Amino acid sequence: MARARIGYAAMLEQFHPTELLEWCAQAEAAGFSGIMAADHLQPWVPAQGQAAFVWAFMTAAAERTAGDIGPGVTCPSFRQHPAVVAQAAATLAAMYPGRFWLGLGSGEALNEHVVAGYWPETAERIARMFEAIEIIRKLFTGKDVKHRGEHYRMETFRLWTMPDEPPPIYVATAGPITAEKTGRFCDGIITVGAPGEKLETVFKRFAKGAREAGKDPATMPRILQLHLSWAATDEEALANALTEWPNGGMKFPKQDIRSPHDFAQAAKLVRPEDFAGRMLISADPEAHRREIQRFLDMGFDRVYLHNVGRNQAEWIRVFGANVLPKLVA
Repeated sequence: MARARIGYAAMLEQFHPTELLEWCAQAEAAGFSGIMAADHLQPWVPAQGQAAFVWAFMTAAAERTAGDIGPGVTCPSFRQHPAVVAQAAATLAAMYPGRFWLGLGSGEALNEHVVAGYWPETAERIARMFEAIEIIRKLFTGKDVKHRGEHYRMETFRLWTMPDEPPPIYVATAGPITAEKTGRFCDGIITVGAPGEKLETVFKRFAKGAREAGKDPATMPRILQLHLSWAATDEEALANALTEWPNGGMKFPKQDIRSPHDFAQAAKLVRPEDFAGRMLISADPEAHRREIQRFLDMGFDRVYLHNVGRNQAEWIRVFGANVLPKLVA
């Protein structure tokens, strides 16, 4: 059986980019395949402490590694016009042929509301994202494009630095309606860990949209970002989850919260039991192997792992030796 494609999730909201570059190189050497880089203007909580510019980081990471790389995810609205995202993506795809992919999402106030103004409801944010994808697709043709739509204006413009092949566009969603539109208009889907029945519904709608567009959903990537907490002891793994990634235990929608300080207040209410079913916390590598394999068996063909603790080097070494070789696609 084929070895599974397990990538490293480089969390720029949690670590200094120079540290992350070293861990990306270590991860690749340990058997991880590819990098997903976080696009955050602010950390979730102040204790995480970082928020480096994802486009600068991806260029440096691509120089240090040889696998696939992409933003997981960036928002082509609000603080970044779709034309700017298209230019950044085309440049990276031209510099690193066949390696770069563009992961897009509808945005969160934590990162996007810096431009102020009205913060729209979910339906409008999704509509803005798909209109942005329309613009980006047109620009990826290399032709002159002018756009006047419901949410965006763009004067006649073209991308002057172009790759031989445009990068694939993947959309991050856990909602069935957006999943169906993703299958219709995009090249693959990104989601996070969720109960099996919810993921099954998302996959079915994604496949439905793909088939309606004349595409074979079996050939389209299904990508998972999986948060976990591993440490030498269960107690340390739990402490890491509570202090470093309390947002993983927050059960409410987070898209409308604007400040890390507001998240910090909510984090005071997070209890160990809140992580149950949302993020595995364990010192046992075999428990993590079973959890990752469960998602692979659901149909994911790429999984990007994020260990929430600051013990990145130790975790990379342990998982590279004891988890990754045992996972099968």
